[in-house]
Amino acid sequence: MADVPVVDLGAGSGPAWLDAWVGENRGRVVGWRRAIHAQPELARCEELTTKRVSETLLRAGLEPRTLPGGTGLVCDVGRGEPLVALRADMDALPLAEQTGLDFASTVPGVAHACGHDAHTAMLLGAGLALASAPSLPGRVRLLFQPAEEVQPGGALDMVADGVMDGVRRAFALHCDPRLEVGKLGTRVGPITSACDLLELRLTSPGGHTSRPHLTADLVEALGLIVTQLPLLLTRHVDPRSGTVLTWGAVHAGEAANAIPQTGLVRGTLRTADHATWTSLEETIRSLVASVLAPTGVGYVLDHVRGVPPVVNDASSTRILRDAGIAVGGEQAAADTEQSSGGEDFAWFLEEAPGALARLGVWPGEGPKRDLHQPTFDLDERAIPFGVRVLVQSALAALAEA
Repeated sequence: MADVPVVDLGAGSGPAWLDAWVGENRGRVVGWRRAIHAQPELARCEELTTKRVSETLLRAGLEPRTLPGGTGLVCDVGRGEPLVALRADMDALPLAEQTGLDFASTVPGVAHACGHDAHTAMLLGAGLALASAPSLPGRVRLLFQPAEEVQPGGALDMVADGVMDGVRRAFALHCDPRLEVGKLGTRVGPITSACDLLELRLTSPGGHTSRPHLTADLVEALGLIVTQLPLLLTRHVDPRSGTVLTWGAVHAGEAANAIPQTGLVRGTLRTADHATWTSLEETIRSLVASVLAPTGVGYVLDHVRGVPPVVNDASSTRILRDAGIAVGGEQAAADTEQSSGGEDFAWFLEEAPGALARLGVWPGEGPKRDLHQPTFDLDERAIPFGVRVLVQSALAALAEA
């Protein structure tokens, strides 16, 4: 896709080689984002996106390596030690876009409604900008990650592939449609939450609703689980942990006068505390057993452990915050709250310290579209700003390592 004119909010913030690269290439980076946006790919299907990124890196003289699964890639810029990592996620969502953009999704039912198209373009731009530097005091590893939108996430595949071996620090940005463009939201400590999936399948002999005493009343048992399990959980975990169980699907029966034989309830279990997350499965299994024991209903509980919270360490958060200030001045620095959403960048931070920051993409007027909405869009001035923040963070981390 052709270059797209866009304002560089960090123009002149340096260093000189970075100013030169962004000045000449910011339109290309925005064009990359639009091309990816128009042809979105779901988790573990990011073949075209992976190919585009790989070919661009190869043309710049770099040596990207595609992951064994065929999607996602890793590429080092620079030589020697120390080594720091920058990460972007690549996958889109299974929803139909409703933005009306000239470069809107051409794939029915698939859209980049979480900003991963911008994340990928910014990291690609940061990598090529770093490659243009006269020298680097070490190596920067570019992690283009597949499958962030599914549990437990493509980050685990990358960690298993050894991409974090030797990494001193890792950084990532995520678009925030509630934060104005030109601002960077940072927070020390947890910035996202753990997220597990629960699926509970209930079984009963079934029977006539006129004789519930002769069978196991499955619908009544479902009601107890739906209402009692979240309540009981609040009395078995520290309330300061921000633990929340919310149901998203309940299914049982068809006829008004028949007690069904099967039922299903699905939901998400979230917590803001890492230690609480490690013990939640045992707690949930115990509570489910105690709630259902008097009903006589059989059950199978599938507790899928998702991702831990993203926990930003203080030094890495300071590096990101300072990078934002270096690019956009003191007014660029913003505080941000912990989200109850999950983010599998957490798996990288299980291997090395690091931090995730929220990149403002709201233009400053008009509605604030939320992530995962069909109407989500972003102010593209955030893209060169994000490129600069990633580069400045990597340089500072290398200098301090």
